[in-house]
Amino acid sequence: MTLTDRFVIKVPASTANLGPGFDSVGLAVDLYLTLEVEKSDKWECYSTCHELKDLPNDENHFICRIALQTAAKYGVELSPCTIKIDSDIPLARGLGSSAAAIIAGIELANTIGSLGLSQQEKLLLATEIEGHPDNVGASLFGGLVIGCYQQKEVEMLSIAMSTFELVVVIPQEILLTKDSRDVLPSEFSREHAIQASATANLMIAALLSQNWKLAGKMMAQDLFHQPYRKPLITKYLEIEDIAKSNGAFGAALSGAGPSVMCFTEKGRGKQLAEFLQKVFSSMTVKLLTIDNKGSHVSKVER
Repeated sequence: MTLTDRFVIKVPASTANLGPGFDSVGLAVDLYLTLEVEKSDKWECYSTCHELKDLPNDENHFICRIALQTAAKYGVELSPCTIKIDSDIPLARGLGSSAAAIIAGIELANTIGSLGLSQQEKLLLATEIEGHPDNVGASLFGGLVIGCYQQKEVEMLSIAMSTFELVVVIPQEILLTKDSRDVLPSEFSREHAIQASATANLMIAALLSQNWKLAGKMMAQDLFHQPYRKPLITKYLEIEDIAKSNGAFGAALSGAGPSVMCFTEKGRGKQLAEFLQKVFSSMTVKLLTIDNKGSHVSKVER
């Protein structure tokens, strides 16, 4: 792909943790950050999305900064571009907006700078920036991802999934990840950590074997973060209870919150979404499906 070409970068949103899979489990969903990129004589970013209008419109935009930082790591200077940015992903709602932006910036640098990065190299770069691999891994690879980041190395498996649907309930208020992390304990006892890890392991096994009842039970029994974060979320317990009473096999905070992700068997999501929207009319409710493709770059012909 040459610099005279226009190209599009499309990156899916993500939900992380799925309850007990704290900072290690993620799932890509069909909300998207989309960049239309064209070579220019200066950096320029613009968007028609209301949430994105007040962000910087030059190389100080977060996506551009990630791109320039990535290219500099490999000793490459990027040619400026004009970038139209559109997004379905709400900011600061626990749906991986920052992770999607990080992946978009890395894809931008890789394409413009002809870096030739492998998927594993992109994952490590993104994880180093984000601090954990769940959201960035889901946005990069798609599907259900399980990752481990330690000693400056990241390992991840991505599994295509299409056996369940998701309904997300998005409150109007924002919740910054930092604020949500500040309520977490700094350490756990060994007994607590063993129990919390076992819950996460069993939740993954239940999802892969389509044992929905068990998966939902393990989501609710998370010990890593939800007990500390739920009090920060308006009507979390009410959303969880009503969702489970109307077709959801499980519910969990989406990432750090405040969005609540409800999990249903395939074909039951639409009815649940309609019901939850009626009950929680001041919130936004969306029916989602799993994105198994992950981020991708496509050429746009003139």
